[in-house]
Amino acid sequence: MKTASKARRPAGPDAESSQSQSSSDTQGGASSNCPSPAQSPTAVVYCEGNFARIDGKTANGLVRHSQAYRILSVIDSCHDGQDSGEILDDTPNHIPVFGSLEAAVSHEATIPDTLIYGMAPSTGKPSPEDRSVVLDAISLGMNIVSGLHEYLSDDVEISSAAKSRNVIIRDIRKPRLSKDMRLFDGSVASVNALRIAVLGTDCAIGKRTTATLLARALNAQGIKTVLVGTGQTGLMQGARYGVAMDAVPPQFCCGELERAIVTAAEEEQPEVILIEGQGALSHPAFCTSAFILRGSQPDGVILQHAPKRAHRCDFPNMKMPDPRDEIALIEAFADTKVIGMTINHEGMTEAGISDAIVSYAHTLDLPVSDALSRPLEDLIEIVFSAYPRLRPESLVAAQ
Repeated sequence: MKTASKARRPAGPDAESSQSQSSSDTQGGASSNCPSPAQSPTAVVYCEGNFARIDGKTANGLVRHSQAYRILSVIDSCHDGQDSGEILDDTPNHIPVFGSLEAAVSHEATIPDTLIYGMAPSTGKPSPEDRSVVLDAISLGMNIVSGLHEYLSDDVEISSAAKSRNVIIRDIRKPRLSKDMRLFDGSVASVNALRIAVLGTDCAIGKRTTATLLARALNAQGIKTVLVGTGQTGLMQGARYGVAMDAVPPQFCCGELERAIVTAAEEEQPEVILIEGQGALSHPAFCTSAFILRGSQPDGVILQHAPKRAHRCDFPNMKMPDPRDEIALIEAFADTKVIGMTINHEGMTEAGISDAIVSYAHTLDLPVSDALSRPLEDLIEIVFSAYPRLRPESLVAAQ
């Protein structure tokens, strides 16, 4: 790729003096306050061949919501020239999709601050083509943010290139040193805030999106709510508290999550703490849901399910569970209660969504909604129905 003849934008908050950076500065505690959109570092999200698909969930999430970065564009040659919002949600968001890094950079007056690797491949590793794009971005002086299991800052070629250009490689999943991790000590029980975990029946099913929208809706109602992230995308989006659970040694998972929740409670004094789920408790390929339930000790759980998904992601021979079975498992595993269910409407018609909501509400005897296609009032009603003391007085009076 030819180096664009553009000025380098002044360094943003992610441009520090060192050449590599893990997420340990935010795991378990607070990062610096999220800058305003105008101050946020600009970013291009690389998602070749996967935007609006399951393995592109990081890019999908960043396009929908990002406090830490101002997303300029997405790279995916399959959708070159389209609007990313129209692709994802049938609503323009004016974040264009380009077919290459060169096209994305050429579209801007100055070189963007950051290239975000916006995919979560099952292998956890970049392809040779992906590596080439990362190296091209580094050659332009762009910082790199990655949520891969394979740490780019440990790659000799990539790290050397970053050092020569004095740019940052931020590996979101790189945990703090073991000596600095903590074991579970039960202090989460002293947290006064209501704790609600958003779990699911599979991975990449929309748990983070539902939790993000629910946090936004509750805060809009004047109910101070903090979202604790447990995966790479939430941390990239700007979650002030959290830990990439699947990168932490098992013996520390519960303690590191407990640390994040306790810190959030002490520093923010929220009424509600939402905990982002990972995987599924019943899924044999994931153990993170078990750690989330143990480490957060949630008062309640909202379950996310995709009615039209026939099998688990990347496991074509593994049938999706019945939500009733997942609910029974969650409530048997932890001292908690599932208070409602939300739907991922992939592959569903508008009429199908409505039918599913009515059917599941009847079958499960729980409130059911869809965070993306139904009013946010329906989503927060799940919380108000279970915890009526949270309902604002204005809504009580209206009823």
